[in-house]
Amino acid sequence: MVTVMSDLVQLQQALTAALPTEVSDFHTPRPQQLYCRLARGAAPQLAKLLRADFQTELALLVANDRRADLGVYEVHYLFDNPRQHWFLHATEHLPADDPTIRSMATFYYPASRFEREIKDLFGIRAVGQPDERPLVRHGFWPESYHPLRKDATPPADFRDDGTRFPFLPVGGEGVYEIPVGPVHAGIIEPGHFRFSVVGETVIDLKIRLYFTHKGTEKLFEGRLPAEGVELAERISGDTTIGHALAYCQAVEALAGCEVPARARYLRTILLEMERLYNHVADFGAICNDTGFAFAHSQCFRIRERLLRLNRRLTGNRLLRDGVVLGGVKHDLPADLNLGAELDAILADFNEVVAISLNNTMLRDRLEGTGRLTTPTAIDHGVLGYVARASGIDIDTRRDHPFAAYAELPVQPPVFATGDVYARAMVRVEEFRASVKLIQQATATLPQGALTAPVGKAPAWASAFSAVEGWRGMILHWVMMDEQGRLYRVKVKDPSFANWPALSFALLKNIVPDFPLCNKSFNQSYSGNDL
Repeated sequence: MVTVMSDLVQLQQALTAALPTEVSDFHTPRPQQLYCRLARGAAPQLAKLLRADFQTELALLVANDRRADLGVYEVHYLFDNPRQHWFLHATEHLPADDPTIRSMATFYYPASRFEREIKDLFGIRAVGQPDERPLVRHGFWPESYHPLRKDATPPADFRDDGTRFPFLPVGGEGVYEIPVGPVHAGIIEPGHFRFSVVGETVIDLKIRLYFTHKGTEKLFEGRLPAEGVELAERISGDTTIGHALAYCQAVEALAGCEVPARARYLRTILLEMERLYNHVADFGAICNDTGFAFAHSQCFRIRERLLRLNRRLTGNRLLRDGVVLGGVKHDLPADLNLGAELDAILADFNEVVAISLNNTMLRDRLEGTGRLTTPTAIDHGVLGYVARASGIDIDTRRDHPFAAYAELPVQPPVFATGDVYARAMVRVEEFRASVKLIQQATATLPQGALTAPVGKAPAWASAFSAVEGWRGMILHWVMMDEQGRLYRVKVKDPSFANWPALSFALLKNIVPDFPLCNKSFNQSYSGNDL
């Protein structure tokens, strides 16, 4: 911790020297976080300095409507340094009559999507943004409707004006398009995929999402903090613990709540259980998309064993009602030997993996397919197993330890090839590592309380939390009003960063490879389409 504080002092000194009039009002509300005020239009300068001198990138961009109390809009920039374990949180104020920022899209691609998002939801325009197309807003939203403004009133009648989305066409001799979705043959969520193809080879893929936009962030507004947990659990149905934990940790940080040691360990166990049942299902589904149905059926049998264990742990197969503000709701059942159960499940899974990978036809379909190169992955800021399969060594459990991960160290598996095989094998190795983590946690589980009281958070202050969900880093950012109710909650699911990279992984593959590539990414529609 002393090292982190020293790093933050050096960071503040460097920023003050390089940007003396652009940054001010430094403070450290929490040990690993430096906050500052940012002069209007200075965000690109700050971002370039942080990248060049500190290997630090933008992780989150949050817009906030503060016109009622401050007469301004706020834009918050959260920069992440995973190697030195610190964050920089910079806040820029925008006048209500001119809500514009300077675009960072040409400097850092993920910023483009954040900027398009806040334009649709808040009406805040990024000057210099090269892509003016809507991201969240579809044809039935009036252009003047910005739903996250505090005074926004839903139109009485939503109508599609018939304007086609401005996809950039790909021309040339022999090029044709294959549109897929948003309505699909299976029981899956909606997304539109537009392939440009020569013969069977894909030369371009455009992805359009947000058909399931639910107004999730708006639904948080006005709730008491404890009432936000059940909504966080449902942001993405397969990431109950990941999102609930990120939300709870953000509120707890804001309120200054210290979670008991036993609860921190139990939270770790629940998060790893969530990783287990999703990774085993994904491995089976990837094999199934090569036609190897044996692995699919066996992995889903193993998944069922894990879901039944989940129910014993929390009363719910998807682990709902497991994490609560201040800790956890349930202790480990006295009659459950979780370590022994997981040993049997791991042996079962290892046998399925061995049979699957010894099948040369299956290996041939996985190796070299859907390759996402390391430079492209870095450019897109990808997260989780997609990043680790493309040679990027990041994992929030190690880089920004939370719950009990400081006492239960993690060494994430990293593969260099970036293909479907690598993404499958990251899951396999993480499955094995998660079993060991859970067993270590249960063997060293401290005694003590399951929850701690969470006091009233200060009004108009903000806090955030980072959690390594099974897909990658989840971020939640929260602010309370004077009545102690949620004023603004911003959510970033890893799918927001990972979806666009799928287009690049599919290039030079054939059309029948798309289901396999898509499954190897397995991003959340719901987590993206907030």
